[in-house]
Amino acid sequence: DLHMDKNGWTDTGYHFLVSRGGWITEGRHQSLSTLRGGRDFVMGAHTSGQNGAGIGIANEGAYHDGAQPPRAQWEVLVALCAYTCGQYGIAPSRIYGHKDFGDTLCPGVLHDKLPQLRSEVAASMG
Repeated sequence: DLHMDKNGWTDTGYHFLVSRGGWITEGRHQSLSTLRGGRDFVMGAHTSGQNGAGIGIANEGAYHDGAQPPRAQWEVLVALCAYTCGQYGIAPSRIYGHKDFGDTLCPGVLHDKLPQLRSEVAASMG
């Protein structure tokens, strides 16, 4: 709503969105085809100061009250991050959350799970 309805953009500022049911949706137009190419990426509008240097992945749900992401969502997030890291040569240790770059609650408890995410992404990459 914020990106499209309030800002009037034609799409979201995030490159990808991961649903609670485990579905990946392309956010920024052409993010998927560009990711598959592995050599360039679409300019995002997800994190001030990082839009030209990082891939933005949003997760459906509010995780500010201790709620945990559903298993399907977590598994797809790991797979998407592993694929993205592999395509762009990004070390899993370089996976960050919104909170690392600004004063925000986002990504809630997912920020506490970043060490686990990094570890699972690295293991998935072999």
